Amino acid sequence: MLYWLLYQKLYPFFHPFRIFRYLTFRTAFASLTALLIALFIGPYVIEKLREFQIGQYIREEGPQSHQKKSGTPTMGGVLIVIAILLPTVLWSDPVNPFVWVAVFSTLAFGAVGFADDYIKVVQRRSLGLTARAKLFWQVLAAAMVAVALVVLTQFKVFSTALMVPFIKSWRPDLQWHWAATLPHLGWLVFLPFVAFVVFVLMGSTNAVNLTDGLDGLAIGCTIIAAAALAVLTYVSGHVVFADYLELQRMPMVGELTVFCGAMVGASIGFLWYNAHPAEIFMGDVGSLALGGAIGTVAVIIRQELLLPFIGGIFILEALSVVLQVGSYKLRNKKRIFKMAPLHHHFEQLGWHESKVIVRFWIGALVFALFALTTLKLR
Repeated sequence: MLYWLLYQKLYPFFHPFRIFRYLTFRTAFASLTALLIALFIGPYVIEKLREFQIGQYIREEGPQSHQKKSGTPTMGGVLIVIAILLPTVLWSDPVNPFVWVAVFSTLAFGAVGFADDYIKVVQRRSLGLTARAKLFWQVLAAAMVAVALVVLTQFKVFSTALMVPFIKSWRPDLQWHWAATLPHLGWLVFLPFVAFVVFVLMGSTNAVNLTDGLDGLAIGCTIIAAAALAVLTYVSGHVVFADYLELQRMPMVGELTVFCGAMVGASIGFLWYNAHPAEIFMGDVGSLALGGAIGTVAVIIRQELLLPFIGGIFILEALSVVLQVGSYKLRNKKRIFKMAPLHHHFEQLGWHESKVIVRFWIGALVFALFALTTLKLR
């Protein structure tokens, strides 16, 4: 809204306001605004969560060293969501549809997480949402994001063609073109795209959720992933960089750089209180919202295939759970890891929690830097 007011309305009368047209300037201000919001209202949120006795429940089957964390205020993801969305609305172009798709995704997945946390923590029902209900609402949110993007294809501002790392000439289109020839079934042409988006968003949200098991681990990896996405969105929307790097140029997606900048600032602000020993946990409301935001940005800029590198640690954590469960069921209760997700395995090996966190951050940074190198390695 500030962009609309200061640049589009007041710039003709006060020319120094032209600085607000620059995407880099607004991204920096969005990041700083998000950081300050998180830092200043963080103590109030923590105090209110303590007042309402909204504390973390620690599973008995988890590491015994984590039992002392029981009762730490949780559902701090509400703070993250506020700190992301408010600066995004303030500093981005309000008529850009991609910004609103990202905002919707963050709110929708955050709402699913909020419901799960509320049932577990406030209503004292330890299981939260049933697995079936949680899956249904996540799929619905992801499908709505996909449908919104399908609508944007009709205005020629979005393409379902996929960017493939290391290959500049092959861009498979996620459409069934033959379906368009069938009477009244033209909508089937987008079914592969919708299914693919649902798969990506489900994987992204649940991967971040599984990573959120140590103080500052998930939010630190989010900072790195969001920063990498900020670079990717900026170059995808920039005419010179997109042409130089031979990317599919999408002028309107550049505005998502403001959203990614806000995510970086909000995450840094939350890390101030979530760093070991944590004063607050994000809960599912935070992890699902962040996973939805990361996945949605990757989908919009058509870099879904880079997501395993942008969020490499998230993927490794999710894979460790899949492998552990599969091995337990298929190999007569034999386990691959001492405990899953992966960060608990290293704790069981004797690594101190802080060492696991920092080393996983380093791994996340290496993954993100590799993702950025693929821009030129084509």
